[in-house]
Amino acid sequence: MKKTVLNQVHRDAGARMVEFGGWDMPVQYSGVLAEHMAVREAAGLFDVSHMGEIEVSGPQAFAFLQYATINDVSALSDGQVQYTALCYPSGGVVDDLTLYRFAADSYLLCVNAANTDKDFDWLQQLLKETDYVELQLINRSSEYAQLALQGPKAEKILAELTDSDLSSIKYYWFAEGDVVGVATIISRTGYTGEDGFELYCPAKDGVKLWQALMVAGGPYGLLPTGLGARDTLRLEKAYALYGHEITADILPLEARLAWITKLNKGEFVGSQALIAAKEGGLKRKLIGLKLTEPGVPRENYPVFCDGLEVGYVTSGTLSPCLKQGIALALVEADCADGEQPLQIGIRKRQVGTERVRPPFV
Repeated sequence: MKKTVLNQVHRDAGARMVEFGGWDMPVQYSGVLAEHMAVREAAGLFDVSHMGEIEVSGPQAFAFLQYATINDVSALSDGQVQYTALCYPSGGVVDDLTLYRFAADSYLLCVNAANTDKDFDWLQQLLKETDYVELQLINRSSEYAQLALQGPKAEKILAELTDSDLSSIKYYWFAEGDVVGVATIISRTGYTGEDGFELYCPAKDGVKLWQALMVAGGPYGLLPTGLGARDTLRLEKAYALYGHEITADILPLEARLAWITKLNKGEFVGSQALIAAKEGGLKRKLIGLKLTEPGVPRENYPVFCDGLEVGYVTSGTLSPCLKQGIALALVEADCADGEQPLQIGIRKRQVGTERVRPPFV
């Protein structure tokens, strides 16, 4: 089982650890509800060192990434971050990721932990199949610790530990600077829907950075926050999670990710299949549902329309902010766009819902 350099810190803090995707990770410390609300109202600190980092560099790095990913890399400037994805020729998703541009010939990909080896192998395979010979791919995952400081008070907390001008770092931009003497990539990004930063530092400095942030954040109500709250936070904002809203069998166009799928940028891996799917009309669509009766929707629960099963829940929970069951569901397009009432099958009941245009919060 893989462990981050911070695991003993988490255990000392009373975290409940579980195995997930081959990683031993903190799920909660003081409880999912308390941690969730801390992020919405003050700040939370996540250890996301399990995420993968892949360096792409060389004279053909831009051209290769423009071909390998579905967003338009030409829209990036130095110091900018882009949400994007890798797709198979079928149009299904290999993984979603964030792409960091350091220079025209230097990029860093942050990929999902469980997919790191798969993504790296996929990029190497694409490299072998193309003419991009002036390129270097390096899996840097073991070299980084990554912490996510999220919440409305995140900037105030971080400002106490760095001389970097945080106010100049715009949403989905980054800067390189020192935080408590630790060389850090300071990225104004996150997976909670709140303001905040994702901090990349050398793995050996992860504990030092975590402890300094916890001390600085104490007066502001900062809580250590686990992956349980990370999931409820992202679901309230309807952010996709690989293996749920996006998979090898789900197109990004079906998963409300048309906004990152630049079909007019030129050929890329999966573009022909995605163009054909759009022109032929999507058969399924991801929608937001809010329960109108008591209940908690969960992954893979069936969705019904007029008594017929028309889809399934990709992610569901009881929203800590709304105190109501919410779900993302992949359903037949006619039902997604229609006005017929939809129900979610919970145990032996068909529970009423209303369509909600995401985000929920």
